[in-house]
Amino acid sequence: MSTATKTRREAAETPRAVKRVGHRARAQRREAIVLVIPALLPIIIFSVIPLVSGVALGFTDATLGRNAEINFIGFGNFIELFGDNRFWGSFGIGVVWAGAVALLTLVCAMGLALLLNSDLRLKGLTRVLALIPWAMPPVVIAIVWRMIYNPNSGPLNGALEAVGIPGVNWLGDFSTALPAVIVVGVWAGIPQTTVLLLAGMQSISTEQHEAAAVDGAGAFRRFWHITLPGLRPIILAVTALDFIWQFNSFGLIYVLTEGGPGGRTMIPPLFTYLEAFRNREIGYASAMGDVLVIAILLILSLYLVNQFRQTKGARS
Repeated sequence: MSTATKTRREAAETPRAVKRVGHRARAQRREAIVLVIPALLPIIIFSVIPLVSGVALGFTDATLGRNAEINFIGFGNFIELFGDNRFWGSFGIGVVWAGAVALLTLVCAMGLALLLNSDLRLKGLTRVLALIPWAMPPVVIAIVWRMIYNPNSGPLNGALEAVGIPGVNWLGDFSTALPAVIVVGVWAGIPQTTVLLLAGMQSISTEQHEAAAVDGAGAFRRFWHITLPGLRPIILAVTALDFIWQFNSFGLIYVLTEGGPGGRTMIPPLFTYLEAFRNREIGYASAMGDVLVIAILLILSLYLVNQFRQTKGARS
């Protein structure tokens, strides 16, 4: 067979090969879509549609009542919300609550993860005990801690009075309500943060620590120069997600204080809930929810931009 004949045959077969490759690629895309649809449907039905409906209600005067009329009022709710000092006060409390819980959880979980990563006796039992708060629903955690904080029969005040210190109304006093709730939030959030940090620590090569120890580096220097840099991506991700989670939390504070005393622990989701179901102002509460969505998206954007910059810097 001459070279010219081979060339003509290869030229004729090339479009067919390209066509087969394209057909396989389209078939794989269709299969991927079919496999993804069952996972997407619950998200669309139970997350996306309610979110879109809630955003739309923020532009109406909807109220909670039978046969209540719903009228489009544009930005009326947002204009009113802009001057609502109660909401912005709760927004500030929410930032303090979420920031304090996220940072304190990180510090406590870091210490616990370092302890569990060491040659500890009964390490398996200790890890199980450390995960107990993770297995408890937030409502149960809040009920248990309300019993602990009880000013009359709680074990915390009982221990204080045993050493001559007068008892405190932990959840009913303006100066102690928010710190007391923050302690509960930290206690409940430690397990999952500990697990993530412990997994990150175990992914760091032990050879680096051994080499640093041979060079005379102490435990603190090894932690500061080896462990902490290795955990930086996990720390950023965990702190950002924990802040968002706590900022959106509801059940824990609702059961503990219902936002009291005097709104001292009134965080935005709780304020929105009370506005919707106690004052029956669904449209106004939805506008509050829209503002919270925007705030969360801004926080996520900052985190994602930071991650993109780090990835781009690592590649370059």
